[in-house]
Amino acid sequence: MAQQKPKKPQKPKRLNLSSRNHWKNILKDIDKKAVPVHVLEKLLVYLKDGTTVVVDIKQLLSQGHDADLIQEHIEDRLKELDMYIDDVDYFIDIDSVEATVQPQTNKLLNKL
Repeated sequence: MAQQKPKKPQKPKRLNLSSRNHWKNILKDIDKKAVPVHVLEKLLVYLKDGTTVVVDIKQLLSQGHDADLIQEHIEDRLKELDMYIDDVDYFIDIDSVEATVQPQTNKLLNKL
């Protein structure tokens, strides 16, 4: 009877969520309407008449405006102007997301 070699245990694969490309891949599948305003860079609102409105959220936050008030105002305005809006592009600040999520991810993964 031939002896079988014991299988080498496979090294666990390391999950590297800190690199910018990994975050980009994760973020492209998220429903941006559910993203907190403090991790958004800007919004581009495309109106049906061809006008593009830029909402520079990062600048508003850097000027000291409250993130919750900004989010509430944007949600209200988007609902109010819905009939005039063709599309909205959300631009996420990847560095902000990483700074917010990475510590929690590390804490969770350390428990595994």
